[in-house]
Amino acid sequence: MSASIIDSHIFGDIFSASAMRAVWSDENRTAKYLDFERALAVAQGRLAIIPAEAAEEIVRNCDVAKIDMDRLKARTEQIGYPVLGVVSQLNALCRDKLGEWCHWGATTQDVTDTATVLQIREALELIEADLRDISASLARLARTHRDTPMAGRSNLQQATPITFGYKVATMLAGIERHRERLTQLRPRVLMGEFAGASGTLASLEHGAMETQAALMAELGLAQPPIAWHTVRDTIAEVGAFLGLVGGSLGKIAMDVKLLMQTEVAEVYEPFAPGRGSSSTMPQKRNPISCLYIHSTVSVVRQHAASLMDAMVADHERSTGPWEIEWIVLPEAFCLLSGALKQTRFILAGLEVDAAQMRANLDLTHGLVVSEAVMMGLGPYIGREYAHDLVYDICREAVRQRRPLLELLCECAEITAHVDRATLERLCDPANYLGQAGVMVDRVLAGLRD
Repeated sequence: MSASIIDSHIFGDIFSASAMRAVWSDENRTAKYLDFERALAVAQGRLAIIPAEAAEEIVRNCDVAKIDMDRLKARTEQIGYPVLGVVSQLNALCRDKLGEWCHWGATTQDVTDTATVLQIREALELIEADLRDISASLARLARTHRDTPMAGRSNLQQATPITFGYKVATMLAGIERHRERLTQLRPRVLMGEFAGASGTLASLEHGAMETQAALMAELGLAQPPIAWHTVRDTIAEVGAFLGLVGGSLGKIAMDVKLLMQTEVAEVYEPFAPGRGSSSTMPQKRNPISCLYIHSTVSVVRQHAASLMDAMVADHERSTGPWEIEWIVLPEAFCLLSGALKQTRFILAGLEVDAAQMRANLDLTHGLVVSEAVMMGLGPYIGREYAHDLVYDICREAVRQRRPLLELLCECAEITAHVDRATLERLCDPANYLGQAGVMVDRVLAGLRD
């Protein structure tokens, strides 16, 4: 029986992704504990800190399939932490008491933190692949619609014309920055922990720093310059990164669902029979993926804040804030994986109605290009006076329900300086796209591999 939406048989693959759930599963976490113990035995065996025979025996038994998960559950409930239960089972699996050499000099938090970092490394690889796919879809849309005019919108009102390619290129630029952030944070975050009870490695009289270096090399992690048991900025940075990515996905979902409104109808989520239908209104085509994205990224942002709360830890080993990470870090990754999956789905099959975009530009009969008219008249009558004059004409065009062009052509103050052909050019939204195309090209030229 599952009470979590992440692990729900019905909702699990909507709100998360199976590959990400596997990363944060009990089995994979326990396997990572064993990866630590195996690597530690290898390192200490090579350094002759523990007998070579013991190292070989420990390595041979570092297999998650040999761990009794029910016994581990019971032991964890008894002790409060799972690591000692794993170590005890590993010790028992080894012959001739050679298992007594496992976990030599380590403490529970060393194993737990390093295992978490190993899980983070796997999880970030999944996120990197999703971001790459999302970037590719946005790039394709930006290229295809580089010059497709549509209304820009400010305060939910039509502003000045843009292109759909420009709109998605702004989103693409943000995703590309996230890909850059991911590259930058890895060296800071992918750092293991092996420091002992208070972080000084006093448990190893000889070869302490050599063991630490060899252990991290074996695991492919950075060696910490000093213990970080209660200095949790790197974990909080991961949470902040997840929150930032989620915010960008939420922005994409917000715009898609607004553009799906009946009165706008410029883009649609990919069609599938019955998807988004209503139980009572047969005509409905509701956004679906957008709604899941909105909900999941909202929770991810709250989890990012919780990870910052977990930074406020006491002394050298904390009394509680650490466990906040156990709760929210897996959920944050799993929920973001769902949002990434839904975003990939939307963008890969997004339906774009360029004709409707143009029709919406014409809804106001020219008012959408009032700035173009004002700027065109500025050199003749001054920008500020042109603004006030065009403002009054726009109000009159609304009152009379007539095209802006017609009223402009009837204004003697205007026709004294520009002819109808010039006004027609100024009133065509396709002629007022500024540097949209140039900016799209710049974003596309800067794409990461």
